[in-house]
Amino acid sequence: MTTFDLSPLYRSSIGFDQLASALDSALRSDQTTPGYPPYNIEALDENHYGITLAVAGFEESELDIQVEKGVLTISGKKAKNKEPHKYLYQGIATRSFERKFNLADYVEVTEASLVNGLLSISLKREVPEAMKPKSIPITQGENKVIEHQKKEDKAA
Repeated sequence: MTTFDLSPLYRSSIGFDQLASALDSALRSDQTTPGYPPYNIEALDENHYGITLAVAGFEESELDIQVEKGVLTISGKKAKNKEPHKYLYQGIATRSFERKFNLADYVEVTEASLVNGLLSISLKREVPEAMKPKSIPITQGENKVIEHQKKEDKAA
């Protein structure tokens, strides 16, 4: 197994502790990710995303969607069928599953829908105004910090 030293990445980064642990857990996790159910992740625009899972054979009542601590968990548990079936071939998987997706900061699930065996989940990133970049004007003239220090020196 190859080990990665990510310390150069964090030399000029402040406050990305969660990113470091997410990368670490992703690199240490089992390399064989189960492929059921298949899914797509789509970037609709800069702040809107969509996840679509192929959940053929599942009803809404058999699916569960939860978000906890920045992790979106989608699980499905097929109800026990009371009537036995005699399949000649069964290609539609109806086994239980659980898929987890790590959500970035400020990404929220807005809605979910089940249409034609596809579970679609809409996500939106809403960055608070306090966290958005703002422009700081540069003023011409005297250095106000030095003046401020001079006034403090005179007062002392």
